[in-house]
Amino acid sequence: MAIKCIARLRSRRVVQDQLQTPNEVEAEGGCCWANLPQELLWEVLLMIEETESIWPQRKNVVACAGVCRSWRFIIQQIVKLPQLSGKLTFPISVKQPGPKDSLLQCFIKRNRSTQTYYLYLGLTNSALSDGGKFLLAARKCRRPTCTDYIISLQAEDFSKGTNTYAGRLRSNFLGTKFTVFDGQSPQAGAKMGKSRSSRLANLRQVSPSSNYPMAHISYELNLLGSRGPRRMQCNMNTIPATSIAPGGLDPTTQAELNPYQSTPTSFLSKSASMENSVSDQKNGGLVLINKAPRWHEQLQCWCLNFHGRVTIASVKNFQLAASPENEPAGPEHEKIILQFGKVGKDLFTMDYRYPISAFQAFAICLSSFETRIACE
Repeated sequence: MAIKCIARLRSRRVVQDQLQTPNEVEAEGGCCWANLPQELLWEVLLMIEETESIWPQRKNVVACAGVCRSWRFIIQQIVKLPQLSGKLTFPISVKQPGPKDSLLQCFIKRNRSTQTYYLYLGLTNSALSDGGKFLLAARKCRRPTCTDYIISLQAEDFSKGTNTYAGRLRSNFLGTKFTVFDGQSPQAGAKMGKSRSSRLANLRQVSPSSNYPMAHISYELNLLGSRGPRRMQCNMNTIPATSIAPGGLDPTTQAELNPYQSTPTSFLSKSASMENSVSDQKNGGLVLINKAPRWHEQLQCWCLNFHGRVTIASVKNFQLAASPENEPAGPEHEKIILQFGKVGKDLFTMDYRYPISAFQAFAICLSSFETRIACE
């Protein structure tokens, strides 16, 4: 009953916004629903957040945040970050660290004809066949000296100058080095946008040149060619190496814990180059390396334990864990932070966890689709 009421409130708010100017709505303090008793409103919204825990029912929580300012404020307090709740609720959730306690299961569908890749959140054990919650899309664009993957919040809009633009992945000519660019300014996450749409997504309109380096991916020369496993390394400039240590800092420790806020500016690198990977000893960024597979004598192939999430052998398959660098390896370096593997002709699983986000994980997986002239 409460859910149907929320849907009616949301539809009425949309009509009200169309009839009134933004100044009139702000002058009224939002809408008539803002005057409900706070204790009652809190209990109702808390019940909705707890019962509507999976998609597509989760959309009702998003609808509540769009009713008025007071509702939005309460939703900010109720909805926890993905790293604490393991749930992706708002668009900004794809740029927040994943859950700490488990891998968040997603999958990627590839459209060969349009060179487009779609990221979905797995909803059930059979989500690969039943479909999931759409998160991000990427389109491959070949250029004379590099390859770009434009990443968008919408499945069909890959324009760089709109709010749907999330970022991009760019490779060098040989396909051995990649840079992940965030389409959002490091300062944009520090303050909430003024418009209702920007408050919901916390994403502002960017120009085509607004790209901020946040990670570097490199593939090393493979002497066995396509017969041997790939070796890759990811330098996560925006994530401190201490984030994986017990009691260490994470990308949201110094930020206000609400679902609309992105990575704090203190961890964002201001200068980086694709060809000159940032030295993580200097900036303290997290380094991810792929786990070395073992040779299986009976199967005559390289093997990794994906715990049933990967069913087809492929050179694209990988698992990433934190590199101990010059320190002794601890339990935190054994945890799989990102794993990616093939389960169909154009279907791949992508599982990630804290401290990386869905956007970062998706970009890293996209680099695996690129053919490496120098490595294979």
